[in-house]
Amino acid sequence: MQQASPGPAAALPRWARRIGPMTRARLGLSRTLAVLVPLMFALGSGLAAAIAVLRGGVWPGLAAAVLAAGALLTSFRLLTRQVKAEADYEALFERGGVSLWREDWSAVAEAVLVLRRAGIHDMQAYFTAHPELARELRSQVRIEDVNRLTATMMGASGKEAFIGPLDRILPNTDQTFLQWLVAISNGDALYRSEAHITRPDGTHLDCLFAADLPDTMEGFRNIVVTAIDITAYKATQARLLRAEAEIARSARVTTAGTLTATIAHEVNSPLAAIVGHAEACRRWLMRAEPDLGEAREALEHVVRDSIRARDVVTRLRSFIGSAVRRTEPVDLVQVTREAILLIERDLRASGTSVHLDTGAGLPLVVADPVQIQQVMVNLMLNGAQSMAGKPGPHDLTVRLSRSGEDVHVEVRDGGPGIDSDHLSRIFEPFFSTRAEGMGMGLAICRNCVESHGGRIWAESAPGNGAVFRFSLPALKQA
Repeated sequence: MQQASPGPAAALPRWARRIGPMTRARLGLSRTLAVLVPLMFALGSGLAAAIAVLRGGVWPGLAAAVLAAGALLTSFRLLTRQVKAEADYEALFERGGVSLWREDWSAVAEAVLVLRRAGIHDMQAYFTAHPELARELRSQVRIEDVNRLTATMMGASGKEAFIGPLDRILPNTDQTFLQWLVAISNGDALYRSEAHITRPDGTHLDCLFAADLPDTMEGFRNIVVTAIDITAYKATQARLLRAEAEIARSARVTTAGTLTATIAHEVNSPLAAIVGHAEACRRWLMRAEPDLGEAREALEHVVRDSIRARDVVTRLRSFIGSAVRRTEPVDLVQVTREAILLIERDLRASGTSVHLDTGAGLPLVVADPVQIQQVMVNLMLNGAQSMAGKPGPHDLTVRLSRSGEDVHVEVRDGGPGIDSDHLSRIFEPFFSTRAEGMGMGLAICRNCVESHGGRIWAESAPGNGAVFRFSLPALKQA
């Protein structure tokens, strides 16, 4: 990363515009001097008192002795306060009842400052386009210390298991490091997010992290981060989601059964009448002397009951098609973030890293948020599955942008791509390129998007991954 020429100070975050307090080394030196200066003064005064007494000057010697005693007392008090302050900090850090991490983010702050001075302000878009740079920066964050509770929570024998670069415990599938970069670039005062980290034994732990971000560059050398273990909570949440999905599936099965019974009941009656009148017509025509009048009447009944059957089907389709769909102004950025959270465990299991790039000031769309969220989930899971077994990082990029009067969504994977012979058929029902696939996911996606007045399509260059895109009309402002 090359150094860029400085830009206007106003364009920089607040921590880059302020002169920080003393560095940790200078602060330690100042504390040492605060104790040593009175001590040296006491020693000097004591020496002066001794010399004065030896030369017969009792009163000057007594004055010097008093000064020496006062300076010595001051030095002792300062030393006592410093020892107590350090003991209090150590007690708070070690016995605060919460997992605490002391980390050095100065290298990240300096890299962000270089980018800001180069005119790059959208860190999310920049690092989404350059995920390898984000990984490099993650390796430059250093864990300087953790408390004993952290070691216990992480199942480690001691602190030494964590001292070192952050990327040892923060896997590639974590989605939060980019949020740190954005928060630092924006000059936020507080950072809070969920993350999953790797224990020394290789297992994963879900944590809620929070940190008070500094307002000076020097402050990034010593950031204290709190962590709360929410693994059990997330597991319970996942079980509830599975239970809700099972209930929804059961409801769909029940609805399908009821609908099937309704169709059978409504359509069987006119079909039976059609069959009966058709057989009667055949009998009238097979007589030695065909009775054309009766045959004609029977055919009229066939036509009438056929129209009746058609009307039954039309009525049922109308009923199904007019089922209430909850449409409302929807923020696609929020819908996408929620979709990522819903499938976070699936993405993590497949080793997929999602990089979300959202354009500034995207308009809302009028849609059913559940249906659009399902489209996002389907496209992201398809992308993750396409990269299964591929060596190296599994990067899935999701971009949202404005395109004319539409909001445009792009999901790009790093898989093998789609064969050109299949590209024109992938949205057809029951067509799948996977042996275990049902071929309904993309067909449902197309139906959902088109029912909202949008369109969906795919592009691919074999060997370079696939790109699925869809657009929805933006909400028109009154």
